[in-house]
Amino acid sequence: MVNSIGRLLSKHLEGLQPGRLDWIGLRPQRKVDMHVVDQVEAIAGMGLNGDRRCQGTAGSGRQVTLINREHIDLVTKLLGRGFIDPSILRRNLVVSNINMVALRHQRFRIGEVEFEAAAHCHPCLRMEQALGKGAVAAMLGHGGVCAKIIQSGVIRVGDEVVKLDDFAVSPHE
Repeated sequence: MVNSIGRLLSKHLEGLQPGRLDWIGLRPQRKVDMHVVDQVEAIAGMGLNGDRRCQGTAGSGRQVTLINREHIDLVTKLLGRGFIDPSILRRNLVVSNINMVALRHQRFRIGEVEFEAAAHCHPCLRMEQALGKGAVAAMLGHGGVCAKIIQSGVIRVGDEVVKLDDFAVSPHE
C-alpha cells in the first residue's frame, strides 16, 4: 500500500528533469578512506561491489547512500569553507540537478540500475570530526538519502538520474 507521503511526492514530481551522477565513492571497510571510482557494479539487494555495505545483510535499507552536489555546496557555505571533498561525507553517490530528498519513497534509475529511496541519511558525529564544530547542524536536512538496489547493473559517472513513473513506496515496507 502506498502511503500519503509517497502519493504526494509522486504527484508533484511529474515532469521532473533528469539529474546527473557526478561522483562515486566506495569504502571497503569501516573507518578507512573512500576509494573514488568512475563506475561500479550495483548488486540488487546488497550494495555496490567493493563497498563494505555490500558485505552486510541482504535487503538492508542502507545499501547505497546518495547526496546532492547542491547540498554539499550549501553545507560548504554554512560552515564558511571553500570546498568539501565528497569523500569526507562518506556517501557513495553524489548527484546534481535533481533533489534526492524529494525522491524518498520513490523508485529511480541511474544508468541501468534501479533504486528505491528510503530513509534520510542523517549526519553522524564523525562529521564534526571531519568538518569541524557545527558540521552536524549544517548538514541537518542536507545529508542525503539511503537507498536499496532493486535491479543490478553498472553505474557510471555522467549517468542520468531519472525518477521512475507511477511508483511510490511505503516507508514501512
